[in-house]
Amino acid sequence: MTVGGNWKVPRNFRLLEELERGEKGIGDGTVSYGMDDADDIYMRSWTGTIIGPHNTVHEGRIYQLKLFCDKDYPEKAPSVRFHSRINMACVNHETGAVDPKKFSLLANWQREYTMEHVLTQLKKDMAATQNRKLVQPPEGTFF
Repeated sequence: MTVGGNWKVPRNFRLLEELERGEKGIGDGTVSYGMDDADDIYMRSWTGTIIGPHNTVHEGRIYQLKLFCDKDYPEKAPSVRFHSRINMACVNHETGAVDPKKFSLLANWQREYTMEHVLTQLKKDMAATQNRKLVQPPEGTFF
């Protein structure tokens, strides 16, 4: 975020804004996120939740994710990993990591993007043709 020319919002202010927004719930409430460790003064570890989209094999399932914002965030994308087992084209089937090469938002990361963008785009991708009907692991299993 650039304000009045070249000045950028400091990392921690940006993350505090994201924290406030994530804890309020986003849109229809099917995507949310918050800090994993309230004592982490660097605000690196986050937990996200996505409720699977309607009319897909994901419908009604609750997916838990881990997001890690390194010191270079938001200049560089967070690393994203599903904790809940899921079968999606962009997710490593052994670790749950979202592969930036297969998930365009991470591959083409811009400073203006947020964790909310990541989670909402993953939800949209669940409904995409290549993912909407894939056989899924049993609900409640984890990486």
